Amino acid sequence: QVQLVESGGGLVQAGGSLRLSCAASGSIFSINTMGWYRQAPGKQRELVASETSGGITNYADSVKGRFTISRDSAKNTVYLQMNSLKPEDTAVYYCNAGVVPILPRRYLEVWGQGTLVTVSS
Repeated sequence: QVQLVESGGGLVQAGGSLRLSCAASGSIFSINTMGWYRQAPGKQRELVASETSGGITNYADSVKGRFTISRDSAKNTVYLQMNSLKPEDTAVYYCNAGVVPILPRRYLEVWGQGTLVTVSS
């Protein structure tokens, strides 16, 4: 069984920074894309940033220039550095990964439990 465990959320003032981490654990054969989504109260979950195993990144327009996604493939970990945070960034942030376990050898989409980021004005 593959699990994603997130950490790093919390309360920060507008203009501040936070770094989220997400570590994948379990019997993993390979990981394709890893990314971060967020869901604010009353809104749909949206993609924040993602990175493929080949290093191609994708960002939501609302976070370009402020957030940076990175991966440590040796540790099966993805990070989200969030700078210049705004109150509208307040949401539960979820880690997501496309994973192939050792057994069964088939593609799975796995989600973390979510971590709350609150940005005060």
